[in-house]
Amino acid sequence: MLPFRSEIRNSPSHPTIKIFLSDEALVPRIKKHLDHFDDVELVEIRKTYGRNREGDNLTIFLKDHADITKMKSSIDSSLWWYFEEDLVD
Repeated sequence: MLPFRSEIRNSPSHPTIKIFLSDEALVPRIKKHLDHFDDVELVEIRKTYGRNREGDNLTIFLKDHADITKMKSSIDSSLWWYFEEDLVD
């Protein structure tokens, strides 16, 4: 099982990136990690509603000038690095 999954959600008011973690205990730690990105305006922990979904997800709101596709790629890379480092420790 992968440690996380990310999705771009294109809402009309504000596109977001959603992060679904396989280990919900890591949600607060990953939120703190994501708060340090320059183009991230806000990271919220939200309940997930839906079949076969994790209980909580992280919803990332970007600043207006940010490119959502590039930020998703950057966040994904950072999270892969984060989980690889965590597995080595």
